[in-house]
Amino acid sequence: MTRSIWKGPFVDTCLFKKKIIRWRIWSRRSCILPQFVGCYAQIYNGKGFVGLRITEEMVGHKFGEFASTRKTGGKSSKRKPPFKKVQ
Repeated sequence: MTRSIWKGPFVDTCLFKKKIIRWRIWSRRSCILPQFVGCYAQIYNGKGFVGLRITEEMVGHKFGEFASTRKTGGKSSKRKPPFKKVQ
């Protein structure tokens, strides 16, 4: 469900206070605004920070959409079958 149009996009107030080109962002729920285009942001994914260059296509999306919090499958396909005893 999207946010009401009359309320406008949600942006954490700490993002407006920063005039730096490089940010560390913990607010994954904040919306990306056109004034953020061209900046470099590091978004917190729960364990560490994921680097991101903000482009024109990202405007209107949330910061959290670009920093996955889940790990990939990993080595599950390389696992050996359990050892069976032959009698």
